[in-house]
Amino acid sequence: MSDKEVIEAALFAAGGALDATTLGRLIGKNKTKAIPVALELVKEYSERETGLEVLDLGERYVMQVKPKYTDDVRPLAPKELSAPMLRTLSMIAYHQPLVQSDLVDMRGNSAYDHIRELKERGFVEALPHGRTKILQTTSLFADYFGLESNDPELVKKKIIELSRVQSGQSGLNKWLGRRFIGVTPMYESLMQLCGIKEYKVINAYDPTEEELDELEDVYKLVISKGYLERVSKYYDGEIIEVSSTTFDDLIDSIKLLENVWDEDTASSSIESINELKERYVSRALVISKKVRPATEMVARIVSDLRLGVSSTGIVIAPDYGQSSEGVEVSEGADILIPTHRGMEGDLIERICSKYDAVIDGLKKLEDE
Repeated sequence: MSDKEVIEAALFAAGGALDATTLGRLIGKNKTKAIPVALELVKEYSERETGLEVLDLGERYVMQVKPKYTDDVRPLAPKELSAPMLRTLSMIAYHQPLVQSDLVDMRGNSAYDHIRELKERGFVEALPHGRTKILQTTSLFADYFGLESNDPELVKKKIIELSRVQSGQSGLNKWLGRRFIGVTPMYESLMQLCGIKEYKVINAYDPTEEELDELEDVYKLVISKGYLERVSKYYDGEIIEVSSTTFDDLIDSIKLLENVWDEDTASSSIESINELKERYVSRALVISKKVRPATEMVARIVSDLRLGVSSTGIVIAPDYGQSSEGVEVSEGADILIPTHRGMEGDLIERICSKYDAVIDGLKKLEDE
């Protein structure tokens, strides 16, 4: 057999990356002789119409299924790691170096079994750290998942890079088994503003058994600010808290999804929101009456509209009656702002309804 055939057979049989020194030994030569042969295979496979590819990982080489065929062959591939164990491995890979006790807090006591098996398989190493251990991935992990090195920043960068893919989530996202961005119903229109197509609307605050299963497909979850503790009981992936009381809130929420948005769509949305905000500010310029916000939420809207504030001003309050602390905030208010509890429409329409209620209410009082 030729040197190229030997190396090709070795890469096929290995099931992971082989370094140039190993390949050289296989053909009875040093690594400097093996590298050109391996690179020739890389070139040949890139030009072939085949379902396989050979990748150069920096003097390490791996033969693997092309990403676009991963879904087709996944049912035939040996299931070496369970989905829960992959969840644990993904958290170690993304957050490394990760304190073992912190991981257990996030994943529960089952993480101990996962860590033990991941160590046995060589994907994870645990270094003593006081009464606990520090967890991090190994070079075998990098080889297995086709990464150029096991550098923590590179691993994290690769995960973030792959999370940008909006169709057919490949690479590490496929490995994580999570293909969609999850979003609670109120924030579905945020996906359109960001140009995000691959998302799933899901109730993450009090999920049913079926909805818990759906969360397994989610690699990033968008929820209302203030619900993190509640949602983290059901979901162990990345959680993004957003809000939409004001136009500025909405712009900030769009920017929080920068690593997965469609840049052109998001930029256009931000520009339109800023223009809309300025139109409302212009409408509010003719109002001379001063106001007294009943809540912090109202104060932010008032600030956005650049209205004058006074302790004896017109009282503006949300329409939900009692706050979460049981304080009555709506009684005796001169103007009530509609809140999401009884509102319909997308996020921009909801914000406009609040601003309209303030401006129209003040103009009506000035006319009296």
